[in-house]
Amino acid sequence: MSLSFSIRAAHANVSLMVLGDSLSAGYGLSQADSWVSEIARDWQANHPHLEIINASISGETTAGGLNRLPDLLERHQPSMVFIELGGNDGLRGFNLTTMENNLREMVALIESRNIKVALSEVEIPPNLGRRYTEMFKQVFHDVAEDMDIPLVPFFMREIAIDESLMQNDGIHPNLAAQPIIATIMEPQLRQLLEKEVLAEQASSGQTQFKQAKPTYLQTEFRQHKTGISQ
Repeated sequence: MSLSFSIRAAHANVSLMVLGDSLSAGYGLSQADSWVSEIARDWQANHPHLEIINASISGETTAGGLNRLPDLLERHQPSMVFIELGGNDGLRGFNLTTMENNLREMVALIESRNIKVALSEVEIPPNLGRRYTEMFKQVFHDVAEDMDIPLVPFFMREIAIDESLMQNDGIHPNLAAQPIIATIMEPQLRQLLEKEVLAEQASSGQTQFKQAKPTYLQTEFRQHKTGISQ
């Protein structure tokens, strides 16, 4: 039986940290205009018990993310981490086994701190050949399946094919794309927090909750199965 819960944090905010690269850092834009900042403003107004932290850096690789991760976890102490890394590894033709090991180490480190984790699927242009491109994409599915964590569909999939939403380099989303990406990602990230963090806290008595009718976004999320898998 599937239940929908309306859950309030009893004490501190529930926070999600985005560990990403230029696609999440707002490359070429003010960070205040990034899709992560768009979500932050929405949550401040409509979901004040939730917080989103942008720990993304343009040019970041999985190795760089792994190196920065311990300090970020200590500094921000998030409830959940959303990993959006790998694109720069792929664009530079890095060894995929190394990239996969880096992702697995990040997931293991996060979970060792009793923090939830979700992984973004990432896709790259076919410049390095079809075989490499397909193997690259498969890494994210393998890591998510093997480590039993949610996999979120790549948010650039529809954006990247619309020139009006891309910067001149053809790689990075422009200012007009940021609210669209936020609209794609906000319900998915909020659902993950509700399912993975708040529901667990509720079951352990750390939050107050009550059964409630699904919101429109929750209903839409389930009916259309946006692709989050676990």
